[in-house]
Amino acid sequence: MENKTAAFARLLKIMDELRVQCPWDKKQTMNSLRYLTIEELYELSDAILDKDMPEIKKELGDLLLHIVFYARIASETNDFDMEDVINGVCEKLIFRHPHIYGDVKVKDEKEVKKNWEKLKLKEGKKSVLEGVPKSLPAMVKAFRIQEKVRGVGFDWDNKSQIWEKVLEEIQELKVEVENKDLGKIESEFGDVLFALINYARFIEVNPIDALERTNKRFIKRFQIMESKLKEEGKNLSDMNLEEMEKYWQWAKNEYLNS
Repeated sequence: MENKTAAFARLLKIMDELRVQCPWDKKQTMNSLRYLTIEELYELSDAILDKDMPEIKKELGDLLLHIVFYARIASETNDFDMEDVINGVCEKLIFRHPHIYGDVKVKDEKEVKKNWEKLKLKEGKKSVLEGVPKSLPAMVKAFRIQEKVRGVGFDWDNKSQIWEKVLEEIQELKVEVENKDLGKIESEFGDVLFALINYARFIEVNPIDALERTNKRFIKRFQIMESKLKEEGKNLSDMNLEEMEKYWQWAKNEYLNS
């Protein structure tokens, strides 16, 4: 514990020095750091998906630096400092874990989540969905919305019910595509995605991670195909669909064997 405390104190000291002495650090504001922080979060997400532990460690350090930076900026206007941030999250964790720090009994993680959402309402929130950030990417937001309402019991009983809903939404989309009503097509397409994300929860698949891994596989396979075509002096844009499919299948096999 002493080593961890000393390491954190060292970071705070360095941040104080940089804020006073470094021309770039002195100019930063919360707004200027915001997009950099978002970028760091995505870099951390990539490292986690790749299971790259050295990179995860590095990105966690970058993210921690940003947290310390925000607290340092706020301390200059006497709004709050790092101590306030830490004490605030400690008090919140204690309050929202009465099964650990109180006499509340729970039988599983589902009850923990349900109590968590109820306690958040006691803190003054008007809706269980109030804590879902407006600027979240749409798929992440859908996943969080479904998790939030599940926490208060608004959910399906089993995965077969949701799968029926997925099929129902797909059929409704098909009808609107045939009717060529663009507004309704978009609405029904959104419903299909929302239902699939809901289904993913019940089969214990994170849809955001699943799609990102598919993205990574596609990029890798496509780049393998591009390299092969370059070796053979061929251009993808000059090929027909049948030729493309042949090289795509080859690239898929190469990817699986790599």
